[in-house]
Amino acid sequence: MEALYVSPNFDLYIFESLLKDDTTIQLKVKFTNIAESLLPNVYNLAFGPFDDSGKINDSVNLRHKDSNKVFSTIILFSITFLKNNSHKTIGIDGSDDVRANLYHRMFRYNYKDLQDFLVIIGVDWYVRLLRNGTIELDNNGLAFFKPKPEPFDFQRKTNDLYRYYMFNLNQ
Repeated sequence: MEALYVSPNFDLYIFESLLKDDTTIQLKVKFTNIAESLLPNVYNLAFGPFDDSGKINDSVNLRHKDSNKVFSTIILFSITFLKNNSHKTIGIDGSDDVRANLYHRMFRYNYKDLQDFLVIIGVDWYVRLLRNGTIELDNNGLAFFKPKPEPFDFQRKTNDLYRYYMFNLNQ
């Protein structure tokens, strides 16, 4: 699939995908700095069709005729973004079990093809237990969750998937 639009700084792409009902839909891929001090230089990857206001609707469930081709296209755009921004990392939020399972399977099944290009990282979140037996709190008195990036574990079971997935160039 080729891009219908590519922004000058390679952080926005538009392309078309054929759905199983033979309709064509435009999809947007956007990379946005998450501005998280504990994960510096991480850019969230959002993708999906446009909503009524022109923003990405990443909660819709689409039935692509060739989902592997869609995944490959998004990865190609990601590699292009990273080659033009080599100090950055891309992150994908496995915000629910369905998405986390999808992302985990996509990286696991395509690892042999991706390993020469990308380093894949899984991120768990933890709260530190302090020596006095309490947990670390943020400024609002809530549990202070911190990211714990680690090399992607291909043996992880479905009930213990990462919350966030990241990847950068294999340099």
